[in-house]
Amino acid sequence: MFEKLGNGKIIKIESGETIFKLDSFENNPIVKPQDIGLTWEENGKFKIGAVFNGGAEFFEDKIILLPRCHSDYRKGTFFDEKLGMERNCRENYISEVWPLASQDGIHFTRFQNVVIRGDGTDHQDFIYGIEDIRVIKYEDGYLLVGCGKIRPPFRGGNADRMAIYTTKNFENINYQGIVESFDTRNAVPFPEPVNGQQYMLLRFHPNIHLVYLEAGVAQLLKPSAYTELWEKIYERRGKSLLLEAGCYPHESEKIGPSTQLIKTDKGWLLIYHAVGEIDINICKAYGLSKKIERSYSICAAILDLGDPRRVICRTRNPIYIPSASYELYGNKEYPLDVPAVVFPVGAIIRQDKMILYAGAGDKYTILLTCKLNNLLNYLWVYCRS
Repeated sequence: MFEKLGNGKIIKIESGETIFKLDSFENNPIVKPQDIGLTWEENGKFKIGAVFNGGAEFFEDKIILLPRCHSDYRKGTFFDEKLGMERNCRENYISEVWPLASQDGIHFTRFQNVVIRGDGTDHQDFIYGIEDIRVIKYEDGYLLVGCGKIRPPFRGGNADRMAIYTTKNFENINYQGIVESFDTRNAVPFPEPVNGQQYMLLRFHPNIHLVYLEAGVAQLLKPSAYTELWEKIYERRGKSLLLEAGCYPHESEKIGPSTQLIKTDKGWLLIYHAVGEIDINICKAYGLSKKIERSYSICAAILDLGDPRRVICRTRNPIYIPSASYELYGNKEYPLDVPAVVFPVGAIIRQDKMILYAGAGDKYTILLTCKLNNLLNYLWVYCRS
């Protein structure tokens, strides 16, 4: 099955630049809210919820996906004071994570009816939802690192806390706690120590930082026992900058780590997301006729295997942008909750294919692919630092 998925493409655009473009699976979106029962009626109208931003990993003979799931909410808008603009949002919801399973990586169903809740049922550390869990294979189990909301979504800043879980089978999931010392989301630990150091990617808005955990993986397994070390990481954030936002128009607003890191012969492959303006020349390569004023996009970098503080390659243009109706502005068949969003959270490698699971429009789950070496070679040839 995986060998039939797309290999990605290198394209020369009108500006003369050479870009890489991930392939979108022909039957996207692969998971829609109605597929798993996220529907309801409101004033006689049929409503569909959201299933998106799921981390992914192999477990036994299956692929496990951990998307955040919403239902029974209202769509709204709010004024973003930082950006000086009106933005779309959702109101009256607390997100859960529903593990899904698939034999082929395309068709997913509920896994053992497991639910990861962040509504106060299991603990009081955060009670306004759990979002965007990354799955990191570590030793003989899995680290699940997500965003626990200590305030209602879209109701002001300082609401996001790193929430940590562990599991060996995705049926029994153990909550380890939150990092209370700072506001952050998009936290991604390395899957193994590098030269004895346990590194981790964090997003201190608007940039990507690389930190090391002085207590090793124990700092993740018992976060409340290492408050002083977490506070030290925050105090020293000025020295941990890895990738800075604002270098390119599509990264002008913010960037953040996305999927788990992928170890390759050329280095650690980092897939990250960006928010900014998408140039008309890039848009044309996706069949669009005008630029996108504000959009999420997917980018990539390679970090040195022995010293991940050294960035070897970094894309100057996105490797994927929203262009389909379920990603960009929506239509009757695919209504959206937030326009112009593609947000990768899970990545797996099988038969030399990189398979990305991404949220689209903050509503659906899509599948994007390429031949891993095609992307690595593109980065090596066109994107060296």
